[in-house]
Amino acid sequence: MNQTTHTIPSREEILGIFRSANAPLDLRTLSMSLDVKSESQDVLTRRLNAMERDGQIRSDGSGFYVLADHSGFVSGRVSAHRDGFGFVIPDEPGDDLFLTEREMQKVLHGDKVLAKVTGYDRRGRPEGSIVEVVERGNTHIIGRLLKDNGVWIVAPEDKRIGQDILVAGSPGKAKSGQIVSVELTEQPGRFKQPVGRIVEVLGDMDDPGMEIEIAVRKFGVPHVFSDAALKQAARLPDVVHEKDWGDRVDLRDVPLVTIDGEDARDFDDAVYCEPVKIGRTNAFRLIVAIADVSHYVKPNDALDTDAIERSTSVYFPRRVIPMLPEKLSNGLCSLNPAVDRLTLVCDAVVTAQGEIKAYQFYPAVIHSAARFTYTEVAAILSNTKGPEAAKRAHLVPHLQDLYAVYHALLKARLERGAIDFETTETYIVCNPAGKIEKIIPRTRNDAHKLIEECMLAANVCAADLLLRHKHPGTYRIHAAPTKEKLTQVREFLKQVGLGLGGGDTPVAGDYAELMRKIKERPDANLLQTMLLRSMQQAVYSPENIGHFGLAYEAYAHFTSPIRRYPDLLTHRAIKAILQGKKYEPKIGDTSVLNTTVSNATRRQQLKDKAAGKEPKAARDLTVWDALGVHCSANERRADEASRDVEAWLKCYFMQDKLGEEFSGIITGVTTFGIFVQLDQLFVEGLVHVTDLGADYFQYDDARHELRGERTGKRYQLTDRVMVQVVRVDLESRKIDLRLAPSETEGMAPPPPRGGRKGAAFHDDGFGEEDVKPRRGNSRGGSSRGGAGKGAGAGNGGTGGGRGAAPAFAQEDAPRAPRKVADEAGAPRKGKPKRGEGGEAAAPAPAPSITLLPQFDFEAQPKGRGKPAAPAKRGKTQAAGKPATASSGKARKKH
Repeated sequence: MNQTTHTIPSREEILGIFRSANAPLDLRTLSMSLDVKSESQDVLTRRLNAMERDGQIRSDGSGFYVLADHSGFVSGRVSAHRDGFGFVIPDEPGDDLFLTEREMQKVLHGDKVLAKVTGYDRRGRPEGSIVEVVERGNTHIIGRLLKDNGVWIVAPEDKRIGQDILVAGSPGKAKSGQIVSVELTEQPGRFKQPVGRIVEVLGDMDDPGMEIEIAVRKFGVPHVFSDAALKQAARLPDVVHEKDWGDRVDLRDVPLVTIDGEDARDFDDAVYCEPVKIGRTNAFRLIVAIADVSHYVKPNDALDTDAIERSTSVYFPRRVIPMLPEKLSNGLCSLNPAVDRLTLVCDAVVTAQGEIKAYQFYPAVIHSAARFTYTEVAAILSNTKGPEAAKRAHLVPHLQDLYAVYHALLKARLERGAIDFETTETYIVCNPAGKIEKIIPRTRNDAHKLIEECMLAANVCAADLLLRHKHPGTYRIHAAPTKEKLTQVREFLKQVGLGLGGGDTPVAGDYAELMRKIKERPDANLLQTMLLRSMQQAVYSPENIGHFGLAYEAYAHFTSPIRRYPDLLTHRAIKAILQGKKYEPKIGDTSVLNTTVSNATRRQQLKDKAAGKEPKAARDLTVWDALGVHCSANERRADEASRDVEAWLKCYFMQDKLGEEFSGIITGVTTFGIFVQLDQLFVEGLVHVTDLGADYFQYDDARHELRGERTGKRYQLTDRVMVQVVRVDLESRKIDLRLAPSETEGMAPPPPRGGRKGAAFHDDGFGEEDVKPRRGNSRGGSSRGGAGKGAGAGNGGTGGGRGAAPAFAQEDAPRAPRKVADEAGAPRKGKPKRGEGGEAAAPAPAPSITLLPQFDFEAQPKGRGKPAAPAKRGKTQAAGKPATASSGKARKKH
């Protein structure tokens, strides 16, 4: 029997017609607009009735349909969980809307939808259904090509995308098991899978660098420069010509030097210090010269468009995805030795007590006298008569002056009570195939700290200049701990006989004072971890609220315009101030901006709403607000991509260590088990609660411990244990551990263990900032991801910087997260080249600069004007969360 089939438009196409018409439409008009044949109108009518039933449209009784009133619906983006369910994250402050696995069949992670509340669970949390997909969030999916019962499919690498993609047509040259990118030609629906065509074959999973190729596509990191940007970069000169100087101050005879890691490829800052007198008192003149990226990257040109989209450079082991093309990042804007470079200078006077007494900014041209490494400088400062010092004898006095100003600035840091957590940062050494050869701790010496303090000083001056001239900008803000976090940490401290001062509004000094008290205690690591986890995350915003961790009233990023877009914005604002003008960014297409806010921000918005605080009206939001959100979101995206790559590499590294025993430290305690970081390897895995012995373990949230009811055995944060590697899952980036036999002697054997049903609900890391427990502690789609978490995950800003302190605590001091060493030294395709040029062969003559008029910090803020300065594939079996990475790079973000 033949059955007639009818092709009718999708609901999204029908809704599109209603939006375009913006008026009631009848069946005949709709059929004509959608090119529906007369014999298919009955089927179209049934679809319209279903849409009316679901609240998408309504009829007026006379045969006309209009869009339904959507005021009662929830608008937001879908956040999917690897176990199939998901949430609608509302655009406006409000509770997340739970979506069942059935509802999730209509959408993919990242889709923008309208949903309606269909009920509430027993705890009063809303559940809903999707009414309309407003905007699709995925055009391309990265995954593994497989043949399933004769059908070609692509299993997404992003486990938040739970539906396999059907391949339209032949896979071409792609082979089963290879990693491919598919362009979606049909989006999913309740009764259909997504369909796509293969547009790119990346290669086999074991190919060198494949984990990076996957990550940049999985997290949507822009990694290919536009043709327009590349052409613009190609037109730039290879060297700085005198005609480009303009009215710049000539500092080429000042022996400025760069100090970076051994593996650094770009040098965006140079420093110099000399003693000066303020009256009869000793002081220092500190010059921090930063590459003048704004001279080459103009607002809204092709380079600027690509830079906005990226917002930050992304650092992986052996590879960097730069914010700017190599012609700039490793060439014209890299302060290589013995070549002229254009810079924007912060020229400050610092007292012997570390107080910035005066400063000024001006454009300059410099000629770097030398490229130092941290190791070299540390060796010279520790032994000024040693072999390293002998090689650079003419520069040793200048390094000693820098060391002296560092001690002065450090004194001021201690006086104002800035928090300085001591954390261990790791360094990944890769083999020629791009896989981990070893993971070693990175030593942070006085040279790192010297550069850090110089960068902090310049950033503070930049923020002060913006405030004085009431010029808008993107401040780097770090809010005080929330009331909930304070209550939690104080309850923990109370149990060990300690207290945190400051009441409901502690200051950084209260934390610093407590840190000094606990320094010599045997449980110092545990206490520091708890204090660190009470911190919030640093973000960018035009509304200056200060920086809690650094104890600054105002702070802005100025020192890394090569790799961070907020720094470039700060440079443009400073130049406008120097010219007596005002800089206002203009974004042609605002759809390119990332509007995602962190879960912590959303929770605060929800609290404000509950307290009756009115949010900033849309008409009051400026382009600076939008750029602050955009840059903060892209910074988190970069961190997620980096952690994902490190997690995969660490899992790969552990594959041949199954059955081996290691000592380790407990870095996380949850209801479903403990996370242990292995000594020497700096890799983290999960010991599931069922592997802790034949006992029922109670989770104590205040003490951060699991305690056996029968045996009284306790497992607490920072305790030491012996564990054995039992399973490594590359696909989900998870490492499973169990207690070693030596740990379980005398204990009853654990009960038989099946799959860890339910454990995946805890998929996000204990103590992480961007998580929201739902349904048995599920985490709304965010993932702890990575193989080794690091004590500071999710607090004070993820990542690190030039040094080992948490993101907020060593803000910008050390600038670019430097690339991980490749001991074999084999260059990889696309890898940035080292800066060229030798070092100055002879000592520079005495500087011919004089002290220029400064801004006085003690003076009242002046009005704006020209300053005196001169110029699924299926569910995973492993439990819990993937092991997360401790910082795999030297990177800080205050």
